Amino acid sequence: MRRILSGLLFLALWAGVVFAQEEAWRTNMADGMSAYQQGRYAEAEEKFSAALKEAEAFGPEDSRLASSLNNLASLYAALGQAARGVPLSLRALAIREKAFGKEHPDVAQSLDNLGSLYADQAQYAQADPLFRRALAIQEKALGPENPAVAETLNNMVELHRARGQVTAAEPLCRRALAIAEKALGLEAPEVATSLNNLAGLHRAQAKYWEAEPLYKRALAIREKALGPDHPHVATTLNNLGVLLVARGQAADAEPLFRRALAIQEKALGPGHPQVATSLNNLGLIYTTQGRYTEPEPLYKRALSVDEKALGAEHPSVATDLNNLALLYAAQGKYAQAEPLYQRALKIREKVLGPGHPDVATTLNNLAVLYYEVERYAEAEPLFRQALAIREKAMGPDHPNVAMSLENWAALLRKTKRETWALEWEARAERIRAKYAQQSPPK
Repeated sequence: MRRILSGLLFLALWAGVVFAQEEAWRTNMADGMSAYQQGRYAEAEEKFSAALKEAEAFGPEDSRLASSLNNLASLYAALGQAARGVPLSLRALAIREKAFGKEHPDVAQSLDNLGSLYADQAQYAQADPLFRRALAIQEKALGPENPAVAETLNNMVELHRARGQVTAAEPLCRRALAIAEKALGLEAPEVATSLNNLAGLHRAQAKYWEAEPLYKRALAIREKALGPDHPHVATTLNNLGVLLVARGQAADAEPLFRRALAIQEKALGPGHPQVATSLNNLGLIYTTQGRYTEPEPLYKRALSVDEKALGAEHPSVATDLNNLALLYAAQGKYAQAEPLYQRALKIREKVLGPGHPDVATTLNNLAVLYYEVERYAEAEPLFRQALAIREKAMGPDHPNVAMSLENWAALLRKTKRETWALEWEARAERIRAKYAQQSPPK
């Protein structure tokens, strides 16, 4: 999620101690902002914390205090510590609503940031109304083409994507991109955010050739504007790598994942959730290549990081569990894999809802496990459920639907139902043929 930081305020200054406090606060805020924008988060935390200490002396309802709280909350989110940011953001919101009224742009900024903090913790139902309220305020107070509107639209896009609502997200993303390009120029980092998000939506729809140029353009913008070692560069490297893996180019993806991991460990520290993402991605490459001794320590480290940083019921923890189970199943360690799949499924159903594509993934994987150990009666309803979710959430012609059809057809053959198996195999083949015809745009 993108966060909006508060800039410096232009205020009348008083003499003496107040003047000195004002100058110290301004300096710390400016230095913290600079460090944050350059991805130097440890330094930014030091400066924003010092600014907050200075701002407390201005009084409990001072707008400078709200700005300090807002920025430190955003910084905690960037550090993967969203829970620490929530009380600060709530306090900033209360100050601003009282000082400026409920329809002020600064109130929208606080609403947007608070929504991002909730979304980072997978508290999507709490985030959604905050984003909607922020957007309504911004459109009314600032106009529909203000860059702040694009920021909130991008956060709404990420929320929809996390909830598996790709179709709802795309028009918001395209609008955010158009606003950013017009208001800020074609090479602004904000443009890269929208490009990255739009590429992710295309990837989720298996529109791989449409996604690739967007990721590459986002990467070029971020490397130029932010530097090659910025955490946002690592995000795009990871996303581009995932796309290459989906296209069967795992060997090309591995150096991207390694570079992303190196950036994240240096900039964010080894305990950051984004580090866990890169560890997972590397592990999946090794698993698909049959290099089974390499991924287990990566998955276990990712799981430890996410459980500590995000909590035991976060969707990222479910991803770690799912991937570790996938490794064990590939090695024939079914007794170790089954409880991990079951725990991942429980988390995903609870947090994401029973109709989410990620739920279908774990249902499918657990069904494959039951198929491999000849527990066909347990596998079949899971294959059915995974297929139904994927058809509804992803469309009837998505490659993941083809996967579900092929898996179910294999079970039908094992249980002597050849006619149905042939029907599902033929449909899967038509879907595969459609995507095999994809080629780079000319």
